[in-house]
Amino acid sequence: MLHIEVNGTDIPVKLYDNSSAAAVKELLKKGHLTIPMKDYAKMEKFGSFGVQLPTNDEHITTEAGDVILSEGNLLVIYYAPNTWNFTRLGKVQNLSEAELRKVLGKGNITATLTWRDE
Repeated sequence: MLHIEVNGTDIPVKLYDNSSAAAVKELLKKGHLTIPMKDYAKMEKFGSFGVQLPTNDEHITTEAGDVILSEGNLLVIYYAPNTWNFTRLGKVQNLSEAELRKVLGKGNITATLTWRDE
């Protein structure tokens, strides 16, 4: 399972079954990844993976807890809806929208991604 640590809180993310999520998993099997993330439009946090990953874009409306690949190289964690062509990577587990908003806080964050076989 993908784990994203933000502000000392572990956010478990169940990955979808697509080539984009598989590429993220393979990337993290080499070691953790720390990504500075910016807040955008009071609906998402985004930051660069630093590499181009395969995309599986579809026209979707996000929900709080959706973890998305945008433009093939951006990790995006949504805490409010947005409609666009995105690649679904995964879904935050065990956190309500209010809890997710609290963990992500206001402004920029640093997220540390790790993979754990569970």
